[in-house]
Amino acid sequence: QVQLVESGGGLVQAGGSLRLSCVASGRTLSIYTMGWFRQAPGKEREFVAAISRSGATTWYTDSVKGRFTISRDNAKKTFYLEMNSLKFEDTAVYYCAVSLSGDIFATTSYSYWGQGTQVTVSS
Repeated sequence: QVQLVESGGGLVQAGGSLRLSCVASGRTLSIYTMGWFRQAPGKEREFVAAISRSGATTWYTDSVKGRFTISRDNAKKTFYLEMNSLKFEDTAVYYCAVSLSGDIFATTSYSYWGQGTQVTVSS
C-alpha cells in the first residue's frame, strides 16, 4: 500500500507560480513511476506529467511543456510539480499518483492516488 498526500494548491493570478508537493508513505517510493494528473469541472481526469523511478526521465502533456517541471526526492518520499506562467485553463484539482506498470499517460496505469489539491488561476 502507498498513501499519498498533496499540498501546495491555492489561488493565483494568471502568470503566477505554484509548487505542488506529494508526500508518500508505505512502500518504497523509489521503485515507482510517479505522475500528476488534473481534473477540471465537467472534464475527465487528464495526464499532466510523470517522472521515472530515478528521476532521469520526465514526460509532459503538450500544454504544460516549458511551464511545468516535475521532480522527485526519493529520500524524502516526496515529489513535486513546479508550475510557472499559470493560465486560467490550468485551473483544476491536481492529483498525484503512483504507477506500478503500463502506459504512464493513462489513469488506469496508476494504482494509488492522493486526495487532490485545488489550483485556481484567476484571469
